[in-house]
Amino acid sequence: MFHPKEATVFHPAPHEESTGVYLIDPVRSAIGFSARRAMIADVRGHFTAFEGLLKLDGARPTRSEAYLSVQTGSVDTGSRERDAHVTGPEFLDSATFPLMSFRSTGVLDAGDDRLRLAGYLRIKDGELPVHLDLEFRAARRDAYGRGRVGCEGTVTPRRPAPGPDGNPASRPGGLLISDRVRLILDISAVRTQPHQSL
Repeated sequence: MFHPKEATVFHPAPHEESTGVYLIDPVRSAIGFSARRAMIADVRGHFTAFEGLLKLDGARPTRSEAYLSVQTGSVDTGSRERDAHVTGPEFLDSATFPLMSFRSTGVLDAGDDRLRLAGYLRIKDGELPVHLDLEFRAARRDAYGRGRVGCEGTVTPRRPAPGPDGNPASRPGGLLISDRVRLILDISAVRTQPHQSL
């Protein structure tokens, strides 16, 4: 994890107009995932229910924040049987842990409108330190005159190793998924108010 004080300071002018508090628009956003199945092919899907908040500071980007909450039971892989397995107790266990969440702890400028967010991804009862690489799309007005920003990127958390009574490597009719699951984000967010001191 990097410390916010280590972050490279943005040139403020190009990002000043992005300053504000934004709500993620679930209609124009998508959160997908892919995971290796049987170490051969990828299992792909997306989540249909999520919400989030962005607090962007164009002048002092290291003070920006991001929060995301995903309903783990909203998995859609194109197969009801596979959805039930992924949301079941061996993997997401959505009945016990209905939410997966991300909270940022720092921001780095990677250049060319690319950002790297450090933060924690909470899955089930544990928090994993992650880096979220994003390509930022500058603020603009939508058809309704609302300020809107966009970003897309990926994060690859490492799934914790199973304990003595944890997930078996495989089981008849089940999935064998690697410890790497890739999350793909395509986010559009609408400004709700001008940015103030955090």
